[in-house]
Amino acid sequence: MPEPRRPDNTTAPSRSGRCRAWLWLALAGALLAALPAVAQQPRPAQLSAEDKAEIGRIENYLNGLKTLEARFLQVTSTGEYSEGRLHLARPGRLRIEYDPPVPVLIVANRGLLTYFDKELEQVSHVPLSSTPAGILVREKILLLSDEFMITGFERESQALRISLTRASDPQEGNLALVLADRPLELKKWMVTDAQGVTTTVSLLDARTGIELDPKLFEFVDPNFFKPRQE
Repeated sequence: MPEPRRPDNTTAPSRSGRCRAWLWLALAGALLAALPAVAQQPRPAQLSAEDKAEIGRIENYLNGLKTLEARFLQVTSTGEYSEGRLHLARPGRLRIEYDPPVPVLIVANRGLLTYFDKELEQVSHVPLSSTPAGILVREKILLLSDEFMITGFERESQALRISLTRASDPQEGNLALVLADRPLELKKWMVTDAQGVTTTVSLLDARTGIELDPKLFEFVDPNFFKPRQE
């Protein structure tokens, strides 16, 4: 699978683009309830016994993925582009830090996902379980469970792609995972939100099974240390 390159016609995200970058992780029902739903109702894919066996293989791979460190490229279907570094430690911990000029840091730990805009000095929190990121870092990943609807499964010569949504609210958004095959390796994921905007995150130079500093997943709100205005 060729490594992705920065498209020539993309631009660094504006403030609205940073908000969309946040949405690809958040996608919380409370935040998206007011947005228009995707017109087409998702339908479950017709999976063969061989498809289910391959999805089981993906489950085993993801459950065996304890730590991951990688560079990432993020591109939206509206033409916004950003880069950064990602750290993941299962269960439950994640750190996504964007390169300048995007002043965004996302940290997940102890069941909470924190979004920090360094420029605006704003901090937001959502439950990790309500985000697509929560699927990747949960203690036990069960793709073939009643919680998810598998909307697509594709098998290519050197890659596998699985698309899924939450069965309880299929129009909330769709998550697709793309993995290189034999050996399995997570390469990218795509999130399509309720407005139909797709955000693609591609992993570069990924390293797995390495020791990560626990401090990477601790967020200290800098506003707590600001002197009070008299």
